[in-house]
Amino acid sequence: MLHKIWLAFIVSSFIATCIKVVVTGDMGSFEQVMTAVTSMARTSVDIALGLIGLLAFWLGIFKVAENSGLIAKFSRLLAPLLCRIMPDIPRDHPALGSITMNMSANILGLDNAATPFGIKAMQDMQTLSPVKDTLTNSQILFLVLNTSSVTLFPIAVFLYRAEQGAAQPTDVFIPILLATSASTLVGLMVTCAVQKVNLFNRVVLIYLVGAFSLLAAVMLYFSRLAADQLASQSSLIANFALMTFIVAVLVIGWRKGQDTYEQFVEGAKQGFDVAVSIIPFLLAMLFAIGMLRASGVMEFVTDQVAFLVALVGLDTRFVDALPTAMMKPLSGSGARALMIETMQFHGADSFVGRLASVMQGSTETTFYVLAVYLGAVGIKHSRYAVGCCLVADFAGIFAAIMVSYWFFG
Repeated sequence: MLHKIWLAFIVSSFIATCIKVVVTGDMGSFEQVMTAVTSMARTSVDIALGLIGLLAFWLGIFKVAENSGLIAKFSRLLAPLLCRIMPDIPRDHPALGSITMNMSANILGLDNAATPFGIKAMQDMQTLSPVKDTLTNSQILFLVLNTSSVTLFPIAVFLYRAEQGAAQPTDVFIPILLATSASTLVGLMVTCAVQKVNLFNRVVLIYLVGAFSLLAAVMLYFSRLAADQLASQSSLIANFALMTFIVAVLVIGWRKGQDTYEQFVEGAKQGFDVAVSIIPFLLAMLFAIGMLRASGVMEFVTDQVAFLVALVGLDTRFVDALPTAMMKPLSGSGARALMIETMQFHGADSFVGRLASVMQGSTETTFYVLAVYLGAVGIKHSRYAVGCCLVADFAGIFAAIMVSYWFFG
């Protein structure tokens, strides 16, 4: 599936560039596309190099936590749920701990920690895979949850809105949480339906009710805070949780008589190998995305959507925010640039400006996540993972549109 999408990006970009040259006479079109390819090639290496330090640090901490037994204890919190939605993972397997840590980091908005934990989770699940170059059911569900994960603290969106002059930068907070929750729920339901996993199990329902009750409480609390209070308190909570975990891991390992320094160094060494192994996969995906954007394919698709929406007599205001939604699964930085551009052109407090902000916070960079996580374990065949991830993305985008009309329309 992934290789077909990748090839479709490249071929459609080439055809679109040829049409631009023939129809509009723009002789610089091919140069623009190739410049984008070169730029993305450099970007893929820059991303991998930027990950080296983070991967080395967190894999080192994770190694100490694993040897001290802390991860095994922590995994028991979600083990009853994970064992039911990922039945091919044994209850006492290390993968449960790394999955738990990844999900916790994503919820807190700690992207720098979530990626190394996610890579570790993929590596742990890979030990259970009977076919090493093909995703297992558990890995697919894990990827779907990652690309649609609920984030309680979308601080970056608030900061960009404040920078663009929004009167209340946090007025998109609840819409973002509702949209990203819809994305996660739909992704979970669709993937479990494909895998024939029973979500109406009593234990699963208890966890889901508890999770969404907690989410509702957090939404209620933070929705009452001013912008500066929200940013400071969420940052305080996230970083306190992160630092507490680091200190707890090292102290517990020391109290158990372990050489935490040597264990940290041993785990950190793996970070360099993983970062280098990711580069080819990132390069393959990013240069295709660069071609797609530079060739004008994305702009063409947006224009056609606007035409069809107008044809059936619906409100077309949301169409101006679609470039952000379309770019988000492909490139986080590209979507962020489009969001800022939308706010600059239409105004941060306009309907379109707010909608673009909600879309930015409602989904993840699907193809980036797939490239990094599949590359980290050398998987070539993604099965139906891309389809399930894109369904979750679509649910998040659709929910973002509906919620924005509800709140701001």
